[in-house]
Amino acid sequence: MEFWEITLIAGFVLAYALVSKRLETTPLTGPMVFVGFGLLIGAGGLDLTEIGMDEAAVRTLAEATLVLLLFTDAIRIDLRRLRNQIELPARLLGIGLPLTVILGTLVALAVFPDLAVWEAALLAAILSPTDAALGHAVVANPRVPVRIRQALNVESGLNDGIMLPVITLFLALAAVGIDLETPGFWTEFVAKQIGFGMAAGVVAGYGGGRLIREFAGRDWMDGAFRQLATLAVGVGSFALAEALHGNGFVAAFVAGLAFGAAAREHCDGVYDFAEDEGQLLALLTFLFFGTSLAGPALNALTVEIALYAVLSLTVIRMGPVALSLVGARLKVPTVAYVGWFGPRGLASILFGLFILEEAELPVADELFLTVIWTVVLSVALHGATSVWLSERYASWFAVHGRKNMEEAAEVDEMPTR
Repeated sequence: MEFWEITLIAGFVLAYALVSKRLETTPLTGPMVFVGFGLLIGAGGLDLTEIGMDEAAVRTLAEATLVLLLFTDAIRIDLRRLRNQIELPARLLGIGLPLTVILGTLVALAVFPDLAVWEAALLAAILSPTDAALGHAVVANPRVPVRIRQALNVESGLNDGIMLPVITLFLALAAVGIDLETPGFWTEFVAKQIGFGMAAGVVAGYGGGRLIREFAGRDWMDGAFRQLATLAVGVGSFALAEALHGNGFVAAFVAGLAFGAAAREHCDGVYDFAEDEGQLLALLTFLFFGTSLAGPALNALTVEIALYAVLSLTVIRMGPVALSLVGARLKVPTVAYVGWFGPRGLASILFGLFILEEAELPVADELFLTVIWTVVLSVALHGATSVWLSERYASWFAVHGRKNMEEAAEVDEMPTR
């Protein structure tokens, strides 16, 4: 990466920051603007930069962003408080998420006849996590019932971490085939990748959390270093798992859950970091996504890819969500609101990069192009409709809402990303 390229990007970040508050009331979201700028300066536009996701610095940024995303997402979901408001998140994650993967797999097999079952399942799994940050107004609009905002917030915070072991397994199955290895191979694979990853996450997250809680309680720690120490726990969990030949990303997510259980009162600094520096890392990832991935993909669109991208954002998401909410006594506008706002964003981009790293996957390009186009479409459609539809839904609830409606049930709010 050249210095003039860094200057160009830094100048754009400054320009966006100057008008960021004004843009909050418009259909333009941060991810939309940064992807758009990436398209403008990249190979598909003015060709002002050759920054690619294959560059070491950019790849490191992407991995660091994913570690931070998984760790902070897990930390901000307070599992103890969630017990009293578990119904809607449990329905979305326990019923809707598996059904989304199953339906996405079946649709992929129909749309892409050349895909094997595990390849189709891998595509569906990568596109199943949601990213509430793409339509921040959806979970931040105070006029939308808290219970509905909270359900979408919790779903987005947990589904990426839940799907990570599944994606890891599907990627291995798609690459080598279940029949080409012995049962012992798969036992060892699961034990190392997932087992060691979870173990490293528990040790680093809970152990680090207890240490921070103990020494902060003695007033031995400076406030700034409490925040840095918490982030060190997340990074350390990733590194420990990788050193043990486990999955570092699984470790980061589990470490966040364990840290939150051990030292909930010391999580505020992480929220602040995720809101500021974490948001910058995420937006830069969207920018590089635009320069190096979305731009070239514009010339590689096929009817099959376009069809699957549209179905992924509509039928594949909204159908399972509607089924998962049967019996929850929610009104039709609420079910439609929750179903539509399942944006695919940062997690799908970063999980999609796993495909490019897998040399033994013959359909890697087709799968990754489908992920790219689905994310591009989601950034545009969910970003453009987030403010408008959240206001429309809030206005509907203001007229038709009643205190005894399920939507109006009181729940505790948790931090959003």
